[in-house]
Amino acid sequence: MSTTRVRFAPSPTGPLHIGGLRTALYNYLFTKSLGGSFILRIEDTDRNRYVSGAEQYILDALNWSGIKIDEGGKAGGLLGPYKQSERLSTYRVKAEDLVNRGCAYYAFDTEEELEHMRAKRTEAGEHSPRYDYSIREKMHTSLNLSKTEVQEKLAAGNPWVIRFKTPESGTVVFTDLIRGEIRFECNQLDDKVLLKSDGWPTYHLANVVDDQYMQISHVIRGEEWLSSTALHVLLYQAFKWEKDMPQFAHLPLILKPEGKGKLSKRDGARLGMPVFPMEWKEPDTGDLFLGFKEMGFLPEAMINFIALLGWNPGIEQEIFSMEELIGKFSIEKVGKAGARFDFDKAKWFNHQYIQKLSQEELAKEVLSFFEKSDIKTDNIKLIQVCGLMKERIQLLSELPGKSQFFFSDDFKMDTKQLRNRWKEDSEEILTNLLDVLSGLVEFKTEEIESVVKTFISEKGLSFGKVLPLLRLASSGTMEGPDLFPTLEILGSEKVIERITNLIKMDKN
Repeated sequence: MSTTRVRFAPSPTGPLHIGGLRTALYNYLFTKSLGGSFILRIEDTDRNRYVSGAEQYILDALNWSGIKIDEGGKAGGLLGPYKQSERLSTYRVKAEDLVNRGCAYYAFDTEEELEHMRAKRTEAGEHSPRYDYSIREKMHTSLNLSKTEVQEKLAAGNPWVIRFKTPESGTVVFTDLIRGEIRFECNQLDDKVLLKSDGWPTYHLANVVDDQYMQISHVIRGEEWLSSTALHVLLYQAFKWEKDMPQFAHLPLILKPEGKGKLSKRDGARLGMPVFPMEWKEPDTGDLFLGFKEMGFLPEAMINFIALLGWNPGIEQEIFSMEELIGKFSIEKVGKAGARFDFDKAKWFNHQYIQKLSQEELAKEVLSFFEKSDIKTDNIKLIQVCGLMKERIQLLSELPGKSQFFFSDDFKMDTKQLRNRWKEDSEEILTNLLDVLSGLVEFKTEEIESVVKTFISEKGLSFGKVLPLLRLASSGTMEGPDLFPTLEILGSEKVIERITNLIKMDKN
């Protein structure tokens, strides 16, 4: 079994945010760069926020993104179960073990008693009232009850929790691989709940127990968990697991595009950009959030983009395959400061990856977008169009709209450009040009270009007088791809038909 073992441990309380995907990616790159294992663990202990379908979404998103699971999910493994809801008996045993050794205690406080405690401490000037060493002896706990009284309360079914008994003094010190030495004073920490009376553990207990039993060597997670690490270190010490304690690394936030505050799904809705790898529909409201996939991103481009949101390889290169990312990745080159989510840069990456596809590969990637658009096409023409259009799109989803004129006569004419370009002699020019194009034996790019340019020269015309009209007739826009290959793909019959229709069109 590899000595480098990392876990990605999402909670199925909703879709996988792009920040969560980046956490998974950094874990994956780190362990693969060292020949280690990537473990998926589903932390489903928060039953109040559990969302149906979220777990499958996580699996699907990782699969689409190209992050391969070594243990957990369908891969299984020898150190499971890999879902916390299947380990409840273990958490109960470990929590009671801490109680028996004086490192934790039962608390039987009612909600009313807790509210009263918080109110009193707030009145005394505390901004965030804590349940800590200064009050634990005064509360309704096993610390001031006899063993008999404790057993009677447990047997009677009274509500209870097991709280960690945080040391009254001392300093928790650990080294973060990104942030260096981190210190927390114990007298500033509270006595966190480890286990609830329904048998469900809190994140803190389950997290530490699972990491120990799964032999996790490195914990790489978001910076929001940095303050919790003090408790986790204390738990390792209380369990006498110090020698097995993993190394920690806390990743910077992904910030809103404007640079202030953590990127949220509301930002995605507000700015019309994805913040999830794949589409997500809220079960309760039916609200639909587009993902990178549905917006037209290639997974390799998305991965390349998010890899550089916080990690700097220190070289000029920006385009990296997954294999190159694994080869270059170093956790020490992850920054401390938050990384701004630049959607324009994300689209730039996608454009670079689209350019690398063959026209046949691109045709396969865009087919589903054509099917959604109801634009009818055939494979041969689609491949031709992809070869001509791939330099003009940033998103796969853009291609149906930008290439509609190749497949349908139902395209929009830029009437403003037409009025500006249409002159008194335009009809005569196009009528004569029709005769020239109709005489072509082979309607190929080179032949079309040759006869059109010869026509312009012999008539003493300018390119600016003829080519814009030909472009508008064929595609309705001045922003289309190269003109002569466009005409070849459309074919002689269609080009002649469209020029004829333009001549007849009302130009006012």
